[in-house]
Amino acid sequence: MSDKDTTGGGTTDGGTALVLGAGGLVGAAWEIGILHGLAEAGEDLSDVDLVVGSSAGAVVGALLTAGTTPLAELYARQLDGTDTEPAVRFGAATLLRYTLAVLTSRTPEAYGRKLGRLALRARTVDEAARRAVVAKRLGGATDWPGAGRLRITAVDAESGALGVFDGGPDGVGLVDAVTASCAIPGAWPPASLTGRRWIDGGVHSTANAHLASGRRRVIVVAPSAMGSRAVHSPARQAADLTAAGSRVVVITSDADAKAVIGARALDPAQRGAAARAGRAQAAAHAKAVATLRAR
Repeated sequence: MSDKDTTGGGTTDGGTALVLGAGGLVGAAWEIGILHGLAEAGEDLSDVDLVVGSSAGAVVGALLTAGTTPLAELYARQLDGTDTEPAVRFGAATLLRYTLAVLTSRTPEAYGRKLGRLALRARTVDEAARRAVVAKRLGGATDWPGAGRLRITAVDAESGALGVFDGGPDGVGLVDAVTASCAIPGAWPPASLTGRRWIDGGVHSTANAHLASGRRRVIVVAPSAMGSRAVHSPARQAADLTAAGSRVVVITSDADAKAVIGARALDPAQRGAAARAGRAQAAAHAKAVATLRAR
């Protein structure tokens, strides 16, 4: 694990990176729908050189790089109607704190500190119970894929700094890293790892695409296109990558997907509709992805 800054150098590697962004349980289903739809169109991204996952993307990235479950099966699981965990809806007070935090923050770290305080004070299930839920979602995806191929983000609840877990010498297991990355402030407890408390990786940005810096080709799949002065949008991060020499394709939710995800990103009952929306949307991006990968 290491703390990462948000700047990148020039392109140094010929590989392809897949960035999977934050978006809650429903956003994860949409991402799986996108990936499945692309695979059906002949663009299977399971073999990319690097996967960067934040929150929902951490779950999908772990499942994808594990290679134990075909994309078609992962997609089918989103349609089975099983509620993998309770639905969560934030109250007006919590939503107001989120809004004030983003409006009064000038940097991702400042925003992270404010949401970190919210998370540390919130009453939620205990850490062990939350980890068990994440472990169930991951199923057989319990081991790091190796060679730094998967990067999982989380935010230090006290400093607001972005951290990255990649199966390195810190000894943090994959399930624990994903649990930390999915620790949405106010919904789930911060995860205790490496002597720190960690919250959702999507707090730093909805994609964290800057962590793909140095890759020649980058494909960003992010349910949310949102950004602010403090939280950089996928489009802004893609522009920075492009300026540094990378070729980038950004896929964010279209109108149909937004209508499904909306304010119910943490409602498992929406998974099937989101997965179908992602699969349908993939057709509009298959050509751009194919062109990118061919160059």
